[in-house]
Amino acid sequence: MNYGLQLYSVRDAAEQNFADMLRQVAEMGYRMVEPAGFFGQKAEDVAVMLREYGLTASGTHTGLRALDEDFAGTVAYHHAIGCDDLIIPGAHHSTAEELSAMVEQINRYQPMLAAEGIRLHYHNHSSEFLPNRSGQIAHDVLAAHTGVLFELDTFWAFNAGLSPLELMEKFQGRIRFIHLKDGLRQDFSDPQSKAKGRALGEGEAPVAQVRKKAIELGYEIVVESEGLDPTGPDEVRRCIRYLQRLDAADA
Repeated sequence: MNYGLQLYSVRDAAEQNFADMLRQVAEMGYRMVEPAGFFGQKAEDVAVMLREYGLTASGTHTGLRALDEDFAGTVAYHHAIGCDDLIIPGAHHSTAEELSAMVEQINRYQPMLAAEGIRLHYHNHSSEFLPNRSGQIAHDVLAAHTGVLFELDTFWAFNAGLSPLELMEKFQGRIRFIHLKDGLRQDFSDPQSKAKGRALGEGEAPVAQVRKKAIELGYEIVVESEGLDPTGPDEVRRCIRYLQRLDAADA
């Protein structure tokens, strides 16, 4: 099974030495990477690094502001690194006005990107599944009023009290990638409570079941593990070893 890695998971190593971080990730066994910023690297240099280490860019986390400020440059960067998927990592949606503005931006940019051979996705956190200040469920609004694809972050859906397995079924046809993530769920009745990220298999999310469902539905699996415990590379190494154990059990 080929797994991808959201490079925010190794942001500490990426900031120090982007090329060496990619080397480490490839040696661990990841075959795809999903950058969340490029730490000042030129697209041509990133393309060389990816080829050298046998990696592909499955998608990038790129905010709507980048499209507003430099649409042509953003598209050119994706073309240069051989990436056909741009994933909005989140956007303001806490009011009806903010959500309406996001819908308008998505509906403006999606056909523009499609004309360039790039698919547009949206990555959720928990808040998209919970009522905003106007009482709207942002994910429902996006589903109904845009054609954007969804990169389902399965932990954040779980944290919001939903079944990631049911959402994976519900949005067949609009999902290409999922984020496979683990952690400890937030207690929304406690204002001080926060969700806590963990390496795969070290939290309470249904990671093994999500992996199995993703394979069944043909989704690409991108690992995200945000805790830097004790470093990003250490944490994501534990993640891939956990997945390799599951792969071996399936064989």
